[in-house]
Amino acid sequence: MTVPIGHPIANIQLHVLDPELNPVPIGVAGELHLAGVGLARGYLGRPDLTAERFVPDPFGSHPGGRLYRTGDLVRWLPSGHLEFLGRIDHQVKVRGFRIELGEVETALEAAPEVREVAVLARTYGAGDRRLVAWVVPRDGAAGGEAAAEPLGEALRRRLRARLPEYMVPAAFVELPRLPRTANGKVDLAALPDPEAVRPELAAAFAEPAGELERTVAAVWREALGVDRVGRDDNFFDLGGHSLLLVQVATELRRRLERELPLTLFFQHPTVASLAAHLGGADEPSLAAESERVASQAAAGRERMRQRAARRRAAADLEPEGASR
Repeated sequence: MTVPIGHPIANIQLHVLDPELNPVPIGVAGELHLAGVGLARGYLGRPDLTAERFVPDPFGSHPGGRLYRTGDLVRWLPSGHLEFLGRIDHQVKVRGFRIELGEVETALEAAPEVREVAVLARTYGAGDRRLVAWVVPRDGAAGGEAAAEPLGEALRRRLRARLPEYMVPAAFVELPRLPRTANGKVDLAALPDPEAVRPELAAAFAEPAGELERTVAAVWREALGVDRVGRDDNFFDLGGHSLLLVQVATELRRRLERELPLTLFFQHPTVASLAAHLGGADEPSLAAESERVASQAAAGRERMRQRAARRRAAADLEPEGASR
């Protein structure tokens, strides 16, 4: 759970800043910086760490003032209090986006179904890094066949209403308890890898129907690293993202010999809807598209040849001495 840490003491100033030392708005996570007369001079015998943590104070009124970077991730509450979210060293980069893991954990802990949670970024292949959430549900909140909605699906829906899509974990792993070290901290190294299986979704699994659906499902299955993909499954609910979409589109173009713009996958995110659209022959094949482009190029060359011929004919008909 998050912890409110109140107000600064006398003669100490608190700043919640982004990596460029700009103040962040109320409710937005940033690093806590301290300034004031109570600030130490630095770390004894550690000039490198002193230079890293004690930086020039752009807000102070005294020359030579410094800020201390605490490494704590916090945010201002509307009440004027500070809320502690975690450590800044829990920041990760996923698909080019910088993500505060503590912010994702805080959003998950706000869900009534969750008792404890841990979030990490796991690598699944070259350039494919995804967020994974390990969740200890409250009594009676666990997913399963008897649940009205699978827990992962419920949490995914809640997060999408609160966070950007890139901060929504690709996988949710239910645990009876989080592993702990001897001193009581969460043992991140002991968190189990997510199983390479289709996650529990609100839509029941339905086998792909027809050759086109089976082809689409097979390509998705390989890219997502799951054991099966149903015809009603949403690509993004299975853990898909924009970079994987490029891989999927490239492979489907190769197998189907069709031009497939990426926007098509956002408009038709399930196997059945995408296959139905492709089966309608709305998209030209690569061969047909190449033939159309070649035909247009040939027609353009012919028009240029005819214009050049007309110019030569006009020049031959022009009387001598007419040109100045």
